[in-house]
Amino acid sequence: MPQVRVGARTALDGAARHHITLRNTQTNAYHSGSEDVAYYCMEAACPHLGAPLEHAPLEERGEAGDLEDTVVVWWHQYDFQLSTGESSTGLSTCVYAVTTRDGDVWIETPHSDPEAPWEVVDVRAVSEAFAQIPRDPPRAPPSNAEAPAPSFDWAAVPRPDPAPRTLCAWAALVLSTAEPLAKVAYTQYAAEAFRSGQCRTIGGGRWDADGVWTTPESETPPAWPPRLPNEQRVAPGAEGKRGKGGTERSRIALLHALANIEQWAIDLAWDIIARAPRLSATAARTDAQPTPKPTLPTQFYSDFLKVALDEAKHFTLLQRRLMEMGSYFGALPVHHGLWESAVETSESLSARLSIIHLVHEARGLDVNPVTIRKFAAAGDERSVAALNVIHLDEITHVSAGHRWLTYLCTTHDPPQDPVAVFRDEVRRNFVGKLKGPFNEGDRAQAGLSRDWYDGLVGEKEPVRARGVQRTEVPGG
Repeated sequence: MPQVRVGARTALDGAARHHITLRNTQTNAYHSGSEDVAYYCMEAACPHLGAPLEHAPLEERGEAGDLEDTVVVWWHQYDFQLSTGESSTGLSTCVYAVTTRDGDVWIETPHSDPEAPWEVVDVRAVSEAFAQIPRDPPRAPPSNAEAPAPSFDWAAVPRPDPAPRTLCAWAALVLSTAEPLAKVAYTQYAAEAFRSGQCRTIGGGRWDADGVWTTPESETPPAWPPRLPNEQRVAPGAEGKRGKGGTERSRIALLHALANIEQWAIDLAWDIIARAPRLSATAARTDAQPTPKPTLPTQFYSDFLKVALDEAKHFTLLQRRLMEMGSYFGALPVHHGLWESAVETSESLSARLSIIHLVHEARGLDVNPVTIRKFAAAGDERSVAALNVIHLDEITHVSAGHRWLTYLCTTHDPPQDPVAVFRDEVRRNFVGKLKGPFNEGDRAQAGLSRDWYDGLVGEKEPVRARGVQRTEVPGG
């Protein structure tokens, strides 16, 4: 079988486990290999219900002298041997042969087709390390702050009691939480509950006897997530000049703006989780089947839970840097531009994926390298390190948006062209031309070739006076 290069062994030594994303233009049956190698490669989702395997514990199982490294899925007690993919339950998952050549690691591709070669999109070390926020107060609060920065130790936030019983209930809890500290903590606790099997149900509502979709109050997301009462809210574009990063004051302003985007990005990831059951079920309605079940697989929710967790991690990285520089999140004005886009796309999964994840987040791929260069030129290596982590994660977030918009289109009856659907959603739900210059390399890595965005102009009328209207809010 053909193989694709993952990377140098030295680059993979920093973590025991990596999540590898491959892309191919065609979808065929997967192939399992059984070669006995030092490295193992297995599908990232359980074949039973799509539960994520990247955080499933590893155990040695078997008789003495014949032990096998095994991944154990707490959800339904499935176990999969890393070498063969076989389970004691009779189920099996796909594994792929791994070889090393000249110091590089190569993995077997799922199938062979010279006209549709596979490419490695992302190699991510499996780690959920959040920033450790310094407990010392800032050196000096900014001049416009009324009080010193609050402490920021997310791990000190008590777990909710009782804990939400469904993933959508966790989503509603996070979305209804104004304090960033608690929002980060609840996101972490939700991920732990979902991945450990303590939370096994997606939730999100169901059809009642009259054919009306009903959602429990505990799973209903707020129309607009609350913020702290002392927030300094301004219209998008009215935050004031941030400068070019040459001074510490300018860099604080830039990091503060990014932290605001990351806080909204946590909410956006949870909001699509909360709304997806209803929106997918409603979109699947037909005269023959007026009350269909939600159509999205568990992997959809797992992917966006990972996005939410990444965004929470990003927020802590930025808050730590702000506090190290003598400031904190909340010291400067912020806007709600991203959530305005969320409201406008709240009734359509394809619109939400297109505008939030493939316009706004993709714009972040264009802007982030420029910001990183500004901080590097100023010698701010700590901020550069944090921003590099954020940028690499954001590529995978755009890839998730691309993957699930493509899924919606290919499973539609009849199938739709994802590029055509995306361009149509942008024309109807976006104001003005998509701005360049574009980071073509990272966009392509996330799945967006130029035919997705080249020459694309939104035809939606602006809702604010020109000069204030912001058509793109980079990041997420």
